[in-house]
Amino acid sequence: MASTAKAFTDGSHRPPQVDPLAALRVPDDPLWDVYLTGTVFLDIVFTGLDSAPVRGTESWARGMGSSPGGVANMATALARLGLRTCLAAAFGDDHYGEYCWDALEQGEGIDLSPSRTVPGWHSPVTVSMAYEGERTMVSHGHEPPPDEPAPDCPPRARAAVASLTPGRSAPWIAQAARKGARIFGDVGWDDTGAWDLAALPDLRHCEAFLPNAEEAMRYTGTDCPRAAAQALTEHVPLAVVTLGAQGAYAVDRRTGETASVPAIEVEALDPTGAGDVFVAGFVTGTLAGWPLADRLAFAGLTAALSVQEFGGSLSAPGWTEIAGWWRRVQSVEGQDPAALRRYAFLADMVPEGLVRPWPLRRAVPTIGFRRSA
Repeated sequence: MASTAKAFTDGSHRPPQVDPLAALRVPDDPLWDVYLTGTVFLDIVFTGLDSAPVRGTESWARGMGSSPGGVANMATALARLGLRTCLAAAFGDDHYGEYCWDALEQGEGIDLSPSRTVPGWHSPVTVSMAYEGERTMVSHGHEPPPDEPAPDCPPRARAAVASLTPGRSAPWIAQAARKGARIFGDVGWDDTGAWDLAALPDLRHCEAFLPNAEEAMRYTGTDCPRAAAQALTEHVPLAVVTLGAQGAYAVDRRTGETASVPAIEVEALDPTGAGDVFVAGFVTGTLAGWPLADRLAFAGLTAALSVQEFGGSLSAPGWTEIAGWWRRVQSVEGQDPAALRRYAFLADMVPEGLVRPWPLRRAVPTIGFRRSA
């Protein structure tokens, strides 16, 4: 599991990174590790509310953050974990769109060459209010431009993350799979109420499918998340079912391997983007060739670190946060040795130079400060 730390020399403020695929890279590799496409939102997140907003009253939030959201949550999480990430998206022709483009390209090092700015199009916006461990969201957006989601020909990449939509097929998914990309599929709530796996035609291109427990049980007609995961392997080689506070469970049909990892107990500030971070962690471990249980543990850890900060892409952890957490938990008196062994694989992944105080606070509570001359 050897990794290589690398410092950025392009003048950016991104912290030193770990390359989890360093030992696997060869000259004829694809240029990109992961390809993504989708809609970028501007997310504005209010936190520190004592309760849900009450009709006819004004509520004051103790915290606020703004950041690129939507598919940008996943792209940022992957990039901060050291994967070379390529995103195809449409950006609004406004200050919001300019801010999101700059934050992703300059701030996170994400390749936006397949993306474009659409003249006259307003950036979609989501306002999220976090309270009592939950969130309420209000979104606004204009009709997306034609062919907004993806270009006709996706670039060659090791992997792609696809959001599957009931009753709809996205041609780029099959194209990416034919080029050798390993497809990781996630899914949202089925508003049609059909919960029919046959309505997810692109599932046949996926190596892994990562629904939450409720989605998995509805799609398989089972009453147990583990039974749902087993049933899903009739349709996809690898099923990963997230169980919320109970962790995650996975079944690999090809090897017969199963894995169950409990969740890490943390004080959650904002769950926005935690599912995207989980997927990013699992993709990272899979591309690096880690054992299934290590992949689940790493994905759960990254998700747990993310909910301790507000915002979606703002809260995605990098290796500095992971290193800080790992050093800190080893020093806790009375730490369960079995729990430490579960994450012992991190010892070879986090160079000493990445140690910083934990938890880190990375969020900037404004769309952007003016640059000094």
